[in-house]
Amino acid sequence: LADQDFFRKKAALSVKIKHVLEQLHHRLEAEVTSQPLLTPEGFDPQARQFVKGEHLEDFPYQYVDFPRFYTREDKFAFRSLVWWGHHIIFALIVEGSLVKQYRRNLFNRFSELSDRHLCLCLSPSLWEWKSGPGFTLPITQHRRSEIAAALDQRTFFKIARFMPLDHPTIGTGTVVDEGLQAFQAILPIIIP
Repeated sequence: LADQDFFRKKAALSVKIKHVLEQLHHRLEAEVTSQPLLTPEGFDPQARQFVKGEHLEDFPYQYVDFPRFYTREDKFAFRSLVWWGHHIIFALIVEGSLVKQYRRNLFNRFSELSDRHLCLCLSPSLWEWKSGPGFTLPITQHRRSEIAAALDQRTFFKIARFMPLDHPTIGTGTVVDEGLQAFQAILPIIIP
């Protein structure tokens, strides 16, 4: 508790992460305005949310949801999440009335989506952020049938790119580019 340097470093790091998320938000804004998105009724293309918390399984986290739309029935968001001590996640979250169309788009455009470092998240919850065996299934050309089976009868799904914190782009300052590329890789699912 008396280690003031620890708290100063944590605060400085938090500011850096917020800056990265703000930069990514601005880049995503330009991308979203240039694309016709398949979105739920009532979607506001300006809606966004920045969140900072301390207790995602006892670790701090920061994220931005943009674009974002949440109701009880429908969810449509692209979340860029920095989970301290774990990884950075860029994820499309969808639930509700358009899920069947998103699933159709995923399989009709499978060759555009496969082998681009994306994963289908397997948890029965949209709010699980772990990766690896049992949690994620890489979207690769030879896993099409596995992905189809995992998505069968689901009313929601999440497609994500996980970047370990020791990924080379972290040190080079190109995390924003990686986030934009992840969004662009996922885009075939959410365009008409």
